[in-house]
Amino acid sequence: MNITVFDDLDKLYKKAADTFVDLSKKSIQKNNRFVVALSGGSSPKAIFKLLATEEYSEKIEWNKVYFFWVDERWVSLDDEKSNAKMTFESLFDQVPVNKEQIFPMYQDGISPEDYAKEYEQKIRNILGNEGIFDFILLGMGDDGHTASLFPGENVLEEKEKWVSAYYLKPQDMFRITLTAPLINKAENILVVAFGGSKKHALNEVLNGEYNPALYPLQLIDKKEGFQFFTDEKAKG
Repeated sequence: MNITVFDDLDKLYKKAADTFVDLSKKSIQKNNRFVVALSGGSSPKAIFKLLATEEYSEKIEWNKVYFFWVDERWVSLDDEKSNAKMTFESLFDQVPVNKEQIFPMYQDGISPEDYAKEYEQKIRNILGNEGIFDFILLGMGDDGHTASLFPGENVLEEKEKWVSAYYLKPQDMFRITLTAPLINKAENILVVAFGGSKKHALNEVLNGEYNPALYPLQLIDKKEGFQFFTDEKAKG
């Protein structure tokens, strides 16, 4: 596992954008495509805005990139809480990406549970039964959750499904998420987590006893290809 501690968030965002560009070039050279799963939240938004700038966007063959999401709140695509809406506004609407290669984690007129099955099939249609993403971008909440893998939820026990949808009582809403078994197949994983509010959970995830029911990010394998970008406030 490779942990990088930054003294400045702009440097962190730049390194994350550089990582996206570098991995895209390697994947496209090898497989003529780059298949990724993106997170929502404020830190990915800053990275996406950077990728949309001329400096970065010209380095990426956007028509060969396939975009999935790591997780999503079950809200319409025009809802302010939608990760997809944020990504379209900060990135996709600014660059020449093929809209047919974007797979939002929401669809009108279907239950979240049924769409989870459809979404798994969409992934299989692109990645086959191996299900190996080239790159997955993750965050970590103050409670140690990643994707929509929240402490104490049954989804943490999932071994078979690649995508799961469930009702998250504390938030009074449905969530849809990639599961740990699928995330762990990925060739490259980058976790971005920073700030003093993450310090306790980050220490437990990296150094504490293995207790993924309490700190779900521990479910993600810290293997080769796994990187963690953080700052001094979180790392301590």
